[in-house]
Amino acid sequence: MLSIRFITSFSHFNFKSHFLLFSSSSAATMSSTTATDAVSATDDAKHGFSRPEMYKENLAGTVASYDRHVFLCYKNRQTWPPRLEASDDDPLVKRVASQFKSRKNDILVKTMITVCEAREEDGFSEGDVLIFPEMIKYRGLEESNVDSFFDDVMVSCKSWGGGVQDVIAGSYIFVCAHGSRDVRCGVCGPVLIDKFNEEVQLRGLKDQISVLACSHIGGHKYAGNLITFSPGPDGKIMGHWYGYVTPNDVPALLDQHIAKGEVIQKLWRGQMGQPVAELKGEDDQNKLANGNDTKKNNVAVESNSLNNNENVVGCCQGVNGVSCCQTASFEQNKVETDKKQGSKVCGSWPILQKRDILAATGIVGALAAVAIGYRFYRRSG
Repeated sequence: MLSIRFITSFSHFNFKSHFLLFSSSSAATMSSTTATDAVSATDDAKHGFSRPEMYKENLAGTVASYDRHVFLCYKNRQTWPPRLEASDDDPLVKRVASQFKSRKNDILVKTMITVCEAREEDGFSEGDVLIFPEMIKYRGLEESNVDSFFDDVMVSCKSWGGGVQDVIAGSYIFVCAHGSRDVRCGVCGPVLIDKFNEEVQLRGLKDQISVLACSHIGGHKYAGNLITFSPGPDGKIMGHWYGYVTPNDVPALLDQHIAKGEVIQKLWRGQMGQPVAELKGEDDQNKLANGNDTKKNNVAVESNSLNNNENVVGCCQGVNGVSCCQTASFEQNKVETDKKQGSKVCGSWPILQKRDILAATGIVGALAAVAIGYRFYRRSG
């Protein structure tokens, strides 16, 4: 059964992991688009979906490899400053950013952290933390308990003793709409959020798909940027990144990617948990509809996204190695050799469905019956 859900806004930083920010509006508020969300023809031609830089570059390989994505629900996109991680007016985010940087050597899972918009009406309160692929939500993160959250969850990969844990379900779409950071994201993001909400409502999937606004996730020039988290064909929760997305692409992302697990190759940037080279596909893996040969781009993310093999900063470096931009370096130059040797992953990466458990139980039962029958056969012989 297709399970999709709309979230609101997130913001992201760059440390050993990556901090992102998304903001989304619910279907109930679609008709009340704010002045900042309105897009004039001039804005669209210069910064929006008609801007000259659209479709000029290949997208595959513009996301660094990582295995866990953490989203912090915080305020709304209209109030986010360009550099949330350095703002004295946003002490919670600043504290999380500081801990992320100082504990980088303790965090063994390649992680990205992103700030998203808190929306009480959609069940996402300020201080809520969403974790993928584990599909867990913690409530109650405050400046005073950030240290314990990092100790328990980020470093030790265990339940957080200081917060309330919930299991989340459905599919999640995070759209970069951090307008104070880059005007292109501010122009494209809100329009995409409204379009997603409209199409989700038309399909009757309001309770299954969450659409959220987030801060800059890396690659201003690829706006509209978004990340989807939904079950793949094998049941694993996958995080796929898309760029150059326009409102016309929204139906395909819902009907093909979310519903069927089909990657939209011409818009695909990369994914959580799997490098470009390992994605199974046809020749369009190396030749996309929106650009030229991508083989030479499979390793590089952006020219300044690697920083001496330290898992601290990525592109758009901010204060003290903290950024609201592209994922931190995970030593990608090793071309995933470390990944093949195995890396620590928290939680249950493959989420077993009820039918999987029943099937496994049936197999075990059948094997037990065969073993008992064989023992009787040996005795009678």
